[in-house]
This record gives sequence, C-alpha cells and structure tokens, in this order.
Amino acid sequence: MALESVLGQEALDQRAEGEELVEAAVLPLRDVVVFPRMVTPILVGRDKSLRAVEAAVQREEPLVTLTQREERIEDPTPEDLYTVGTLVSVARVLRMPDGTTSVLVQGQQRAQVVEFLQQEPYLRAWVRLIFERTDRPPATEALMRAVLSQFERVVQLDRAVPEDAYVFAMNIDEPGWLADLIASTLNLKTAERQELLEIFEPSARLLRLSILLARLLDVLELESKIQAQVQQEVDRTQREFYLREQMKAIQHELGEADVYTQEIQELRERIEAKNLPEEVRARAEKELNRLAQMPPLSPEVSIIRTYIDWILELPWTEETEDNLDIAHAAEVLERHHYGLKKAKERILEFLAVRKLAGERSRSPILCFVGPPGTGKTSLGKAIAEALGRRFVRVSLGGIHDEAEIRGHRRTYIGALPGRILQGMARAGTINPVFMLDEIDKIGVDFRGDPAAALLEVLDPEQNHAFSDHYLEIPYNLSKVLFITTANILDTVPPALRDRLEVIEFPGYTEGEKVQIARRFLIPRQMEENGLAGIPLKITDGALRRIIREYTSEAGVRNLEREIAAICRKTARLVAEGKPYRRVITPASLERYLG
Repeated sequence: MALESVLGQEALDQRAEGEELVEAAVLPLRDVVVFPRMVTPILVGRDKSLRAVEAAVQREEPLVTLTQREERIEDPTPEDLYTVGTLVSVARVLRMPDGTTSVLVQGQQRAQVVEFLQQEPYLRAWVRLIFERTDRPPATEALMRAVLSQFERVVQLDRAVPEDAYVFAMNIDEPGWLADLIASTLNLKTAERQELLEIFEPSARLLRLSILLARLLDVLELESKIQAQVQQEVDRTQREFYLREQMKAIQHELGEADVYTQEIQELRERIEAKNLPEEVRARAEKELNRLAQMPPLSPEVSIIRTYIDWILELPWTEETEDNLDIAHAAEVLERHHYGLKKAKERILEFLAVRKLAGERSRSPILCFVGPPGTGKTSLGKAIAEALGRRFVRVSLGGIHDEAEIRGHRRTYIGALPGRILQGMARAGTINPVFMLDEIDKIGVDFRGDPAAALLEVLDPEQNHAFSDHYLEIPYNLSKVLFITTANILDTVPPALRDRLEVIEFPGYTEGEKVQIARRFLIPRQMEENGLAGIPLKITDGALRRIIREYTSEAGVRNLEREIAAICRKTARLVAEGKPYRRVITPASLERYLG
C-alpha cells in the first residue's frame, strides 16, 4: 500500500515538518482515561479490544488507548471515540475466571489520532505523538505550588485519596507529570479527565486542574462540616448515654436511683397496683415504655406523663356499694327536703328496682325542672347521701365549646380531658351521683355544640363506651346516676330532651315555705350568724308577712336572705351588749327589713 493512501496528504505534511507519526493498534475504553506515566489496570472483554491487545503484545505494535464518548456503545466506530488518547505499553496480561482479560498498562505519552486506517479485525490508526515542555518558568512554578497545596487539603478531607499520592506528588519536578498524577488520583468525571488529557500545554493543564480542585474542595469542606456537626451531636449523645449509664451504676451501688428513673419506676408500680381493664393497661404500658426511652428534657415527656397520670387518676373498676335500705333513703330525703313528693318517690322506685334487679337495671337520666330556689341541686346531694354514693356537680351554664365535654386532643398544648372525665376523677368511683347543673343554659357557636356532645353521655345505650378526645380509650359511664337541672325545657334541644326523664319542681305554697323556713332555713342562718344557743324566735305570722310582702318567688332563696338579715341585725345587738327582741313578730319586721 502506498504511503500516500495510508496517511493522507495532511499526515505527510506533518511528518515532513518533523513531527513523529506512529501506526498503532487502538484500544477503546469505557469510562476510563489513561494518563501518561500512570499504571492503570484495564478489563478487556470485547473481541476487537482483545485482538488489539494481542497485536500489541505478539507483534510488538504500538498500542493507543482512546476513551469512548458514550460508554454504553458496544461496538464503537471512529466517530464514537475521542481523538486524543495515550500511547501505552502492556506490562501484564491475565485471563480472569469470568472470561475477561485483565491488562495492566502504563501510559507513555499523549497521542492524537491523525487518521484511522482500519476497523476490522480491530481498530488501527495513524497517531501523532505529543511531546510536552518540561521547563518550569516562575508562573508555572507558582501554579505547581498552588495545585500541590490544594491537593494536600483534598488528601486531608477525602479518605478515598491515599496519603502516599501526596508524598509522590511532592517529589515530581515536571509540571505536566504533576498535573497528570493528580488528575488520575482524583474522583473526576470521565469528561473532565478527557478534558485534562486534551490540554497539551502543562501550565494551562495545571490552571484547569486548579479550578477543578477548588470546586472539589468546596464540596469536601461542606461535607466535612456536616460530618463534624453530625459527629459532634453523636458524640454528645453518646457522652450523655455513657454518663447516664455511669450514674445508674453508681446509684445502683449506693442503693439510689436518679429522679427520672425513679419516677418511671413509680409509674410502673402504680400501673401494676391499679386494677385496670386489659385495653387500658396495655395503653398505659405502651405510653410508659415510650416515656422510658425518651431523654428527660424532651418536650414530649410532660405530655406523656400527664396522660399516664390521668389514666391512673380515673376510676375504672372502683365503685361504692349502694345502700338499698328504702326506709333509710326515705328518712334521709325527708330530713333534707320538705315536700317534693314526686321526686322522692322516683328515687325510692329506683332503689326498689335496683334491689330486685341488681346489675341488670339501668341508671335513669333524671332532669329536675323548676324555678330557681326550689331545691333541685340540694336534692341531688340528698340522693347521693341516701344511696351512699359520691356526689359530683358540674355547672354547664354558659359553656360554648364542645371540648368542654369531650376534651381536647393531645396534640394541643395544655390539653385536658372534658368536664365529664374530670368529674369522674374527682369522684374516684365509677358509680357517683353526677349532677349536670343548668343544662338549659348551654350555648352554641363556631366551636361546636356542647349539647350534641352530651347526647352520648346521657344515652344509656351508648355511655358504656364514652369517647373522650384526650383519653382516646372507651370509658364506661353506664353505672353513673346522672341528674340534670334546668329552669325551663324550651331551650334544651329535642334530641337531648328525649333522653331525659323530666321531674317537675313546682313552686312552693305559702304553707310549704313556712315549714321549710321553720325546719331548715332559720336553724341554718342562726348557726351561720353565731346565734346558736341565743333565744330568738320568728313567729309564723312574721314568716307569712315576709313571704307575702318582702319576697315574690317560687323558691325560698329570697326568703332565706330576709331571715339572714334578721339574724345579722340581732347578732350585732348581741355583740354590742344591747337589748334585742327575742320574738320577731309581724309588727317588728319593719325595724329589721324596712
């Protein structure tokens, strides 16, 4: 073959100018860039690549490595390869068990393809060898020192770069060699490595490498800062854990325990000692285990601790035994209240049913309706005394928020159970007499309808599993004797009124008021005003005049206030040592009441 047909006219012109052209086998590489003077292991598996290596070894042909532009191409053509590569010598060829061949090559010098000669059975090309300058002018010397300084910092920050590489770099005098060594050591992209390989001028190559090193240092320093912060936090946590374990060991030897651990242990003992249903016990133990795993200063500690305390404070199985002596109950009710025949009969009927049916009987939901001062609230206390139960009173007048009944969810700051469960905690038993006062004065606004929340509380079919938003555990209210009070029923929603057994409290007659004053009001006011043992009598005529002319009400509150006024004025005369009337008659009322 004529030389002109192999090289082409451009190659002949370059050869004529004294540049060295070499005919060499081409070894295409995927994702690998070989630099001059660097020893690089290469895995070869493609047939064309193996033939190129065999030609270089057996026929002693020069071998040039060229990197593919796209690594996924299986059979690259000359257009798929970069034109600048490295002339290499093959140091060792090893057959591997997986069928590939490991070739250890050492770069000699840069080479640029002038023209490809063949593609089969392997690639061959004319290449121009690149001879670079080795002198070190002052500018190049400064660049070498700057790059070395940057490379030292990279070695300190990047554990993937061996420290021996910096020692080797310190002993290199040629600028091009130094740039190639550092480029082959760093974790750069293939395109960046190829870019450095294609820069023939050593000083320009050092300048480009300095830019890449500066960018890499920014990433490494940021990564180092993040790792330092993480490590500092880990070290602090480990230190706290170590000190806490040491403290536990010391306190164990001293027979003591730290406050937090002691509280956890006390809570565990309280849970074990309290008779809780299985579902409630499992929930309490789960929350306690969460609490034990948290650091004492965690903001969630107080939330979980308060939740466990509420579980332990609520009565789950504790109850008082009902006094089912009907005669005793009748005597207690009669002693505390005069009249109210219908209300007393209903309570005695409840006791009779309870005595005969036992636990099968359901507690009624009573509603006392009547004017103010007719004894609705005080009768509830008397019922609790007659039954031998605890008494709890909750005033519902003026509440607007549904959470007052059902509680707030634990996600809210300062969340608490609703008033129903708070009252049960105060009672301490699951069967108290629970009075919901002023049920007709519940308000409605954007925060919800508390009356609607009461539907579940006051329904015997549902209140065995009452759901409070804070507790999130069904609570049994079926054993509670609920008593509600109202002045009028008009403002009570129909759905709620349907669940109530209404007992009317009519206004007292004049005769009943005289008896109530004689039996209850006068003795109480004399006791409260310090007149116990002092001879003082208010005649029936005086009482009737007070009722007719000084009060105008269905109940007896104003009547009691007027009696209190008489007692106070008498108490002042007694305290001053002045004479006072021992008998209050109708004629003397103007002196006391005006």
